[in-house]
Amino acid sequence: MDFDLGKMQQMLAQAQAMKSQMDERLEEVTVEADSGGGAVVARMNGNKRLLAVRIAPSAAQAAAGDISLLEDLIVAAVNAASSKAEEAQKSSASSMLGGMLPGF
Repeated sequence: MDFDLGKMQQMLAQAQAMKSQMDERLEEVTVEADSGGGAVVARMNGNKRLLAVRIAPSAAQAAAGDISLLEDLIVAAVNAASSKAEEAQKSSASSMLGGMLPGF
């Protein structure tokens, strides 16, 4: 079997184009997750860029005496949103690759 550098470069360019297209799609995906029964809500896009954190006024008031509780709720909401964004990434990769690679 001969090594065809031109074909390899063509395949690399195609893979880069697919990655760019997937990144553009994921930029438009928005996921949200909450913690503390909705006390804190984190929103991020499919590329795991944190877009917003909402803190319910009641949660802010309750945390006045214990800021570490609010910090924990924020971390939990962001981590949950990150997990949802990860699932969106896997789903996008799977749909773009269409079974071309095992494990996707």
